[in-house]
Amino acid sequence: MSTETLAQPILSTEKSIHKTGVLIVNLGTPDSPSVPDVRKYLRQFLMDERVIDIPFLNRWLLINLIIAPFRAPKSAKIYQQLWLPEGSPLKIYGFSVQEKLQNVLGEKYVVELAMRYQSPSIESALKKLRQECLSEIIVIPFFPQYASASTGSVYKEVMRVVKDWEVLPEIRFVNRFLDHPKFVEGFVNLGKKYMAEREYDHFVFSYHGLPERQITKGDVTGSFCQFGSCCDTLDHRNQHCYRAQCFETTRLFVKGMGIPEGKYTTCFQSRLGKSPWIKPYTDEVIPELTKKGVKNVLAFSPAFVADCLETTIEVGEEYKEIFEKEGGIHWQLVESLNDSDIWIETLEDIVKSSHA
Repeated sequence: MSTETLAQPILSTEKSIHKTGVLIVNLGTPDSPSVPDVRKYLRQFLMDERVIDIPFLNRWLLINLIIAPFRAPKSAKIYQQLWLPEGSPLKIYGFSVQEKLQNVLGEKYVVELAMRYQSPSIESALKKLRQECLSEIIVIPFFPQYASASTGSVYKEVMRVVKDWEVLPEIRFVNRFLDHPKFVEGFVNLGKKYMAEREYDHFVFSYHGLPERQITKGDVTGSFCQFGSCCDTLDHRNQHCYRAQCFETTRLFVKGMGIPEGKYTTCFQSRLGKSPWIKPYTDEVIPELTKKGVKNVLAFSPAFVADCLETTIEVGEEYKEIFEKEGGIHWQLVESLNDSDIWIETLEDIVKSSHA
């Protein structure tokens, strides 16, 4: 036997495939629009200490004795309006994105979809990925802007699941992607499509809201966050501030569409309870716009990458009703990226740049 033969490795590294797992995670949706399933979803979602950040006993009493029992029947009716024959739009788009992303990434990747609340759970998705003998896992929460109640909650749940694994592959978390060029381009192109069809005199960028206390708790300086001009720029001091990231998202979209100053508003929706949430509130902005003579509005909901109750129903229908009642003529919601080609291209680039 020659020395060259002895030098040959038993396994050829060229033929071995080092697989990367990709865990894509959206917020979640009830398993059905029935009252029991909606109540189950609300309980899991709102009992998350990062969503409602009050002491456990107070949170348990609030959710289980007040919110879930009384809100579930009302929410179930709304979910019934949203539901498609195939199921929840959020889940339909999610599985479509999973399939399309898997196809473009190829055999060196394994893509799994999870929901932070309800099914498919993060735990079940990670169990599948664990069985693939992966070199690394890239976790992509489907939230363009970081917030403790969304992205932070996904991080926490992933770490809870994997903490007892004997073998831990390298795990990488995607923190945010609001400034990814293709993400911006996707919404800008959708906006331009509607702008080519009709003239709009104002543009509304409505983001999901958060309690002000969650924003101030995230200010590690303890003094920078003032809910005012501190959000005029995004820098190292407020890079993780959800409100500042939302205003930055608006600035990027406005620049891409060439919208002049004074013709757009950044605002926040979906507040819950009596404590102050980040302002301005979308439902209070709308009457102010109509009083100024605004008649045609193009509305965006850039905190979401897939259409759901908060986009289709809240922004698309409920705010439209308020606008028209206040004297507005035309309110048009710009759809989310859903399972569009540019969203798949965005995710492909995020995945590949995450372990370049």
